[in-house]
Amino acid sequence: MQPKQRILNAPVYQPGKPIDDVKREFGLTEVIKLASNENPFGSSPKAKAAIVEQLDNLALYPDGASLNLRWDLADFLGVKPGQLFFGNGSDEILLMISRAFLGEGTNAVMATQTFSQYRSNGIIEGAGLIEVPLKDGVHDLEAMAAAINEQTKVVWVCNPNNPSGTIVTTSELEAFMKKVPKNVLVVLDEAYYEYVVDPEYPQTVPMLAEYPNLIILRTFSKIYGLAALRIGYGVATEELISSLEHVREPFNTGTLGQVAARAALKDQDFVKTCRDRNREGMKQFTDSFDEWGLSYYPSQTNFILVDLKKDSDEVFKKLLSQGIIVRSGNALGFPGFQRITIGTKEQNDKILSVLKEIVTGALK
Repeated sequence: MQPKQRILNAPVYQPGKPIDDVKREFGLTEVIKLASNENPFGSSPKAKAAIVEQLDNLALYPDGASLNLRWDLADFLGVKPGQLFFGNGSDEILLMISRAFLGEGTNAVMATQTFSQYRSNGIIEGAGLIEVPLKDGVHDLEAMAAAINEQTKVVWVCNPNNPSGTIVTTSELEAFMKKVPKNVLVVLDEAYYEYVVDPEYPQTVPMLAEYPNLIILRTFSKIYGLAALRIGYGVATEELISSLEHVREPFNTGTLGQVAARAALKDQDFVKTCRDRNREGMKQFTDSFDEWGLSYYPSQTNFILVDLKKDSDEVFKKLLSQGIIVRSGNALGFPGFQRITIGTKEQNDKILSVLKEIVTGALK
Protein backbone atom coordinates (compact mmCIF):
# COMPACT_ATOMS: atom_id res chain seq x y z
CA MET A 1 0.00 0.00 0.00
CA GLN A 2 1.37 3.39 -1.01
CA PRO A 3 0.18 6.78 0.27
CA LYS A 4 0.18 9.91 -1.86
CA GLN A 5 3.80 10.37 -2.89
CA ARG A 6 3.90 14.07 -2.02
CA ILE A 7 3.11 13.52 1.67
CA LEU A 8 6.36 11.59 2.00
CA ASN A 9 8.17 14.81 1.09
CA ALA A 10 6.59 16.62 4.04
CA PRO A 11 8.91 16.46 7.08
CA VAL A 12 7.53 14.86 10.22
CA TYR A 13 7.31 17.47 12.98
CA GLN A 14 9.90 16.84 15.67
CA PRO A 15 8.77 18.16 19.08
CA GLY A 16 11.12 18.87 21.96
CA LYS A 17 12.62 15.75 23.55
CA PRO A 18 10.32 14.34 26.29
CA ILE A 19 11.46 14.70 29.91
CA ASP A 20 11.01 11.01 30.77
CA ASP A 21 13.05 10.00 27.74
CA VAL A 22 15.99 12.14 28.90
CA LYS A 23 15.74 10.80 32.43
CA ARG A 24 15.98 7.22 31.16
CA GLU A 25 18.76 7.95 28.69
CA PHE A 26 21.06 9.73 31.14
CA GLY A 27 19.96 8.19 34.44
CA LEU A 28 18.73 11.52 35.78
CA THR A 29 16.10 12.23 38.40
CA GLU A 30 15.62 15.92 37.55
CA VAL A 31 15.29 17.40 34.07
CA ILE A 32 14.48 20.95 32.94
CA LYS A 33 12.63 21.24 29.66
CA LEU A 34 13.21 24.56 27.90
CA ALA A 35 12.59 23.36 24.36
CA SER A 36 8.93 23.79 23.46
CA ASN A 37 8.13 27.34 24.60
CA GLU A 38 5.71 26.15 27.25
CA ASN A 39 4.72 28.40 30.14
CA PRO A 40 6.99 27.47 33.08
CA PHE A 41 4.48 29.05 35.48
CA GLY A 42 1.71 26.63 34.50
CA SER A 43 -1.86 27.79 34.04
CA SER A 44 -4.39 29.86 35.95
CA PRO A 45 -5.86 28.22 39.08
CA LYS A 46 -9.23 29.28 37.69
CA ALA A 47 -8.65 27.12 34.61
CA LYS A 48 -7.79 24.11 36.76
CA ALA A 49 -10.93 24.59 38.85
CA ALA A 50 -13.07 24.80 35.70
CA ILE A 51 -11.68 21.47 34.50
CA VAL A 52 -12.50 19.74 37.79
CA GLU A 53 -16.09 20.93 37.54
CA GLN A 54 -16.46 19.08 34.22
CA LEU A 55 -15.08 15.69 35.24
CA ASP A 56 -18.54 14.17 35.63
CA ASN A 57 -19.40 15.11 32.04
CA LEU A 58 -16.67 13.24 30.17
CA ALA A 59 -19.17 10.87 28.52
CA LEU A 60 -20.78 13.79 26.66
CA TYR A 61 -19.61 15.21 23.33
CA PRO A 62 -18.29 18.77 23.50
CA ASP A 63 -20.10 21.76 22.06
CA GLY A 64 -18.96 21.59 18.44
CA ALA A 65 -19.44 25.33 17.93
CA SER A 66 -17.63 26.30 21.17
CA LEU A 67 -20.50 28.70 21.81
CA ASN A 68 -19.75 29.76 25.38
CA LEU A 69 -16.08 30.27 24.62
CA ARG A 70 -17.04 32.02 21.38
CA TRP A 71 -19.25 34.54 23.20
CA ASP A 72 -16.67 35.21 25.93
CA LEU A 73 -13.82 35.64 23.49
CA ALA A 74 -15.86 37.84 21.14
CA ASP A 75 -16.62 40.15 24.05
CA PHE A 76 -12.97 40.17 25.14
CA LEU A 77 -11.68 41.00 21.64
CA GLY A 78 -14.51 43.34 20.65
CA VAL A 79 -15.56 41.31 17.61
CA LYS A 80 -18.72 39.49 16.56
CA PRO A 81 -19.07 35.82 17.59
CA GLY A 82 -19.25 34.88 13.91
CA GLN A 83 -15.76 36.27 13.40
CA LEU A 84 -14.17 33.49 15.47
CA PHE A 85 -12.95 30.05 14.43
CA PHE A 86 -11.62 27.41 16.81
CA GLY A 87 -9.15 24.59 16.32
CA ASN A 88 -7.31 21.81 18.09
CA GLY A 89 -4.48 24.23 18.68
CA SER A 90 -3.66 26.84 16.05
CA ASP A 91 -1.81 24.02 14.26
CA GLU A 92 -5.15 22.56 13.19
CA ILE A 93 -6.28 25.95 11.91
CA LEU A 94 -3.14 26.12 9.74
CA LEU A 95 -4.12 22.72 8.35
CA MET A 96 -7.71 23.81 7.68
CA ILE A 97 -6.64 27.02 5.96
CA SER A 98 -4.30 25.01 3.75
CA ARG A 99 -7.02 22.49 2.99
CA ALA A 100 -9.46 25.25 2.08
CA PHE A 101 -7.20 27.42 -0.08
CA LEU A 102 -4.16 25.48 -1.29
CA GLY A 103 -3.83 22.79 -3.93
CA GLU A 104 -2.07 21.92 -7.15
CA GLY A 105 -1.61 24.96 -9.36
CA THR A 106 -1.50 27.32 -6.36
CA ASN A 107 1.34 28.54 -4.17
CA ALA A 108 1.97 30.00 -0.73
CA VAL A 109 4.49 32.69 0.19
CA MET A 110 6.33 32.42 3.50
CA ALA A 111 9.55 33.35 5.21
CA THR A 112 12.49 31.06 5.72
CA GLN A 113 13.25 30.34 8.50
CA THR A 114 9.85 30.32 10.17
CA PHE A 115 7.35 27.89 11.71
CA SER A 116 7.76 24.60 9.87
CA GLN A 117 4.06 23.71 9.61
CA TYR A 118 3.36 26.33 6.94
CA ARG A 119 5.73 24.52 4.63
CA SER A 120 4.56 21.03 5.56
CA ASN A 121 0.89 21.83 4.94
CA GLY A 122 1.71 23.35 1.57
CA ILE A 123 3.57 20.22 0.52
CA ILE A 124 0.72 17.97 1.64
CA GLU A 125 -1.81 19.97 -0.39
CA GLY A 126 0.40 19.90 -3.49
CA ALA A 127 0.94 23.66 -3.54
CA GLY A 128 4.08 25.44 -4.64
CA LEU A 129 6.23 27.11 -1.99
CA ILE A 130 7.79 30.55 -2.37
CA GLU A 131 10.22 31.02 0.50
CA VAL A 132 11.73 34.43 1.18
CA PRO A 133 14.78 34.59 3.48
CA LEU A 134 14.54 36.50 6.73
CA LYS A 135 16.36 39.83 6.86
CA ASP A 136 18.34 40.08 10.11
CA GLY A 137 15.98 37.50 11.57
CA VAL A 138 12.85 39.48 10.58
CA HIS A 139 10.27 38.82 7.85
CA ASP A 140 11.27 40.73 4.72
CA LEU A 141 7.74 41.89 3.95
CA GLU A 142 8.80 44.00 1.00
CA ALA A 143 10.39 41.00 -0.71
CA MET A 144 7.45 38.78 0.27
CA ALA A 145 4.98 41.21 -1.34
CA ALA A 146 7.10 41.25 -4.49
CA ALA A 147 7.10 37.42 -4.57
CA ILE A 148 3.29 37.17 -4.82
CA ASN A 149 2.08 36.08 -8.25
CA GLU A 150 -1.17 35.04 -9.92
CA GLN A 151 -1.03 31.55 -8.39
CA THR A 152 -0.54 32.80 -4.83
CA LYS A 153 -3.44 31.98 -2.51
CA VAL A 154 -1.91 32.35 0.97
CA VAL A 155 0.86 34.38 2.59
CA TRP A 156 2.03 33.19 6.00
CA VAL A 157 3.40 35.81 8.42
CA CYS A 158 4.56 34.58 11.83
CA ASN A 159 4.62 37.63 14.12
CA PRO A 160 6.47 37.29 16.44
CA ASN A 161 8.45 34.87 14.36
CA ASN A 162 9.32 31.38 15.53
CA PRO A 163 12.25 30.59 15.83
CA SER A 164 13.87 34.06 15.80
CA GLY A 165 11.44 35.79 18.19
CA THR A 166 11.48 39.00 16.15
CA ILE A 167 8.53 41.16 15.09
CA VAL A 168 7.39 43.20 12.13
CA THR A 169 6.12 46.61 13.18
CA THR A 170 2.81 48.35 12.64
CA SER A 171 4.13 50.54 9.84
CA GLU A 172 5.81 47.59 8.10
CA LEU A 173 2.67 45.45 8.26
CA GLU A 174 0.39 48.25 7.05
CA ALA A 175 2.66 48.97 4.09
CA PHE A 176 2.70 45.27 3.26
CA MET A 177 -1.08 44.85 3.44
CA LYS A 178 -1.55 47.72 1.01
CA LYS A 179 0.52 45.80 -1.56
CA VAL A 180 -1.16 42.40 -1.18
CA PRO A 181 -3.92 41.70 -3.73
CA LYS A 182 -7.36 41.42 -2.15
CA ASN A 183 -7.79 37.85 -3.43
CA VAL A 184 -4.72 36.63 -1.49
CA LEU A 185 -5.24 35.50 2.09
CA VAL A 186 -2.74 36.85 4.64
CA VAL A 187 -2.43 34.66 7.73
CA LEU A 188 -0.94 36.45 10.75
CA ASP A 189 0.19 33.81 13.22
CA GLU A 190 0.31 35.59 16.58
CA ALA A 191 0.85 32.63 18.89
CA TYR A 192 3.09 34.72 21.14
CA TYR A 193 0.92 37.85 21.02
CA GLU A 194 0.45 38.13 24.79
CA TYR A 195 4.20 38.09 25.46
CA VAL A 196 4.97 41.16 23.31
CA VAL A 197 5.91 44.41 25.09
CA ASP A 198 7.29 46.40 22.13
CA PRO A 199 4.97 49.38 21.44
CA GLU A 200 5.74 49.09 17.71
CA TYR A 201 3.98 45.71 17.56
CA PRO A 202 0.78 45.94 15.48
CA GLN A 203 -2.68 45.61 16.99
CA THR A 204 -4.25 43.66 14.17
CA VAL A 205 -7.87 43.04 15.16
CA PRO A 206 -8.88 46.62 14.15
CA MET A 207 -7.23 46.00 10.76
CA LEU A 208 -9.90 43.43 9.88
CA ALA A 209 -12.33 46.22 9.02
CA GLU A 210 -10.03 47.38 6.22
CA TYR A 211 -8.59 44.06 5.08
CA PRO A 212 -11.14 41.26 4.57
CA ASN A 213 -8.31 39.05 3.24
CA LEU A 214 -6.72 38.88 6.69
CA ILE A 215 -7.00 36.17 9.38
CA ILE A 216 -5.33 36.41 12.77
CA LEU A 217 -4.35 33.26 14.65
CA ARG A 218 -3.79 33.07 18.40
CA THR A 219 -3.66 30.31 20.97
CA PHE A 220 -4.28 29.35 24.57
CA SER A 221 -1.21 27.07 24.47
CA LYS A 222 1.46 29.65 25.27
CA ILE A 223 1.02 32.33 27.93
CA TYR A 224 -2.29 30.83 29.10
CA GLY A 225 -0.48 27.56 29.80
CA LEU A 226 -3.08 25.24 28.26
CA ALA A 227 -0.88 23.49 25.69
CA ALA A 228 -2.09 20.02 26.72
CA LEU A 229 -5.71 20.97 25.98
CA ARG A 230 -5.14 22.26 22.43
CA ILE A 231 -7.27 25.37 21.95
CA GLY A 232 -6.34 27.80 19.20
CA TYR A 233 -8.49 30.35 17.42
CA GLY A 234 -8.70 32.53 14.35
CA VAL A 235 -10.23 35.99 13.98
CA ALA A 236 -11.41 37.21 10.56
CA THR A 237 -14.46 38.47 8.70
CA GLU A 238 -17.65 36.49 9.13
CA GLU A 239 -17.56 35.57 5.43
CA LEU A 240 -14.07 34.09 5.68
CA ILE A 241 -14.88 32.22 8.88
CA SER A 242 -18.03 30.80 7.27
CA SER A 243 -15.99 29.36 4.41
CA LEU A 244 -13.53 27.71 6.80
CA GLU A 245 -16.35 26.01 8.69
CA HIS A 246 -16.76 23.70 5.68
CA VAL A 247 -13.41 22.02 6.40
CA ARG A 248 -13.69 21.87 10.20
CA GLU A 249 -14.18 18.43 11.71
CA PRO A 250 -17.10 18.06 14.16
CA PHE A 251 -16.16 18.30 17.85
CA ASN A 252 -12.61 19.37 16.99
CA THR A 253 -12.13 21.07 20.37
CA GLY A 254 -12.82 19.31 23.65
CA THR A 255 -14.98 20.32 26.58
CA LEU A 256 -12.08 20.54 29.03
CA GLY A 257 -10.18 22.81 26.68
CA GLN A 258 -13.18 25.05 26.14
CA VAL A 259 -14.02 25.52 29.82
CA ALA A 260 -10.36 25.98 30.77
CA ALA A 261 -9.90 28.60 28.05
CA ARG A 262 -12.98 30.51 29.25
CA ALA A 263 -11.66 30.58 32.81
CA ALA A 264 -8.11 31.46 31.72
CA LEU A 265 -9.41 34.35 29.62
CA LYS A 266 -11.01 35.83 32.73
CA ASP A 267 -7.73 35.72 34.68
CA GLN A 268 -5.77 38.48 32.99
CA ASP A 269 -3.85 39.09 36.23
CA PHE A 270 -2.23 35.69 35.67
CA VAL A 271 -1.39 36.66 32.08
CA LYS A 272 0.22 39.92 33.19
CA THR A 273 2.24 38.17 35.89
CA CYS A 274 3.54 35.63 33.37
CA ARG A 275 4.45 38.38 30.89
CA ASP A 276 6.31 40.37 33.56
CA ARG A 277 8.18 37.33 34.87
CA ASN A 278 9.06 36.32 31.32
CA ARG A 279 10.69 39.72 30.67
CA GLU A 280 12.65 39.37 33.91
CA GLY A 281 13.83 35.95 32.77
CA MET A 282 14.69 37.28 29.32
CA LYS A 283 16.93 39.88 30.96
CA GLN A 284 18.74 37.12 32.86
CA PHE A 285 19.71 35.61 29.51
CA THR A 286 20.51 38.79 27.61
CA ASP A 287 22.64 40.19 30.46
CA SER A 288 24.71 36.99 30.50
CA PHE A 289 24.95 36.79 26.71
CA ASP A 290 26.09 40.42 26.55
CA GLU A 291 28.71 39.70 29.21
CA TRP A 292 29.97 36.69 27.24
CA GLY A 293 30.00 38.55 23.91
CA LEU A 294 27.35 36.34 22.30
CA SER A 295 24.91 37.56 19.64
CA TYR A 296 21.19 36.81 19.79
CA TYR A 297 17.99 37.96 18.14
CA PRO A 298 15.90 40.50 20.06
CA SER A 299 12.92 38.44 21.18
CA GLN A 300 9.37 39.47 21.97
CA THR A 301 8.40 35.91 22.86
CA ASN A 302 9.09 33.47 25.69
CA PHE A 303 12.21 32.09 24.00
CA ILE A 304 15.53 33.39 22.76
CA LEU A 305 17.69 32.27 19.82
CA VAL A 306 21.38 32.66 20.67
CA ASP A 307 24.51 32.07 18.61
CA LEU A 308 26.94 30.06 20.73
CA LYS A 309 29.33 29.76 17.77
CA LYS A 310 29.61 26.03 18.41
CA ASP A 311 28.15 22.95 16.76
CA SER A 312 24.47 23.09 17.68
CA ASP A 313 23.95 19.37 18.06
CA GLU A 314 27.05 18.97 20.22
CA VAL A 315 25.89 21.75 22.56
CA PHE A 316 22.42 20.21 22.60
CA LYS A 317 23.88 16.86 23.71
CA LYS A 318 26.02 18.47 26.41
CA LEU A 319 23.00 20.24 27.82
CA LEU A 320 21.00 16.99 27.72
CA SER A 321 23.70 15.25 29.74
CA GLN A 322 23.19 17.94 32.37
CA GLY A 323 19.42 17.42 32.41
CA ILE A 324 18.50 20.44 30.27
CA ILE A 325 16.42 20.15 27.09
CA VAL A 326 16.58 22.95 24.50
CA ARG A 327 16.20 23.05 20.69
CA SER A 328 19.25 22.68 18.50
CA GLY A 329 19.58 25.41 15.91
CA ASN A 330 20.40 22.76 13.30
CA ALA A 331 16.79 21.56 13.47
CA LEU A 332 15.55 25.13 13.00
CA GLY A 333 17.77 26.25 10.13
CA PHE A 334 20.13 28.23 12.39
CA PRO A 335 23.37 26.23 12.69
CA GLY A 336 25.48 27.33 15.64
CA PHE A 337 22.43 28.56 17.54
CA GLN A 338 20.26 27.21 20.35
CA ARG A 339 16.63 28.17 20.93
CA ILE A 340 15.99 28.35 24.66
CA THR A 341 12.61 28.78 26.32
CA ILE A 342 12.59 31.31 29.16
CA GLY A 343 12.00 29.39 32.38
CA THR A 344 11.66 30.25 36.05
CA LYS A 345 14.50 32.18 37.68
CA GLU A 346 15.88 28.96 39.12
CA GLN A 347 15.70 27.15 35.78
CA ASN A 348 17.36 30.08 34.02
CA ASP A 349 20.15 30.19 36.60
CA LYS A 350 20.77 26.46 36.08
CA ILE A 351 21.04 26.59 32.30
CA LEU A 352 23.12 29.77 32.35
CA SER A 353 25.64 28.16 34.71
CA VAL A 354 25.99 25.21 32.32
CA LEU A 355 26.14 27.44 29.24
CA LYS A 356 28.93 29.45 30.84
CA GLU A 357 30.97 26.28 31.21
CA ILE A 358 30.26 25.39 27.56
CA VAL A 359 31.17 28.87 26.29
CA THR A 360 34.41 28.98 28.31
CA GLY A 361 35.29 25.39 27.43
CA ALA A 362 35.11 24.16 31.02
CA LEU A 363 32.47 21.56 30.10
CA LYS A 364 34.01 19.08 27.65
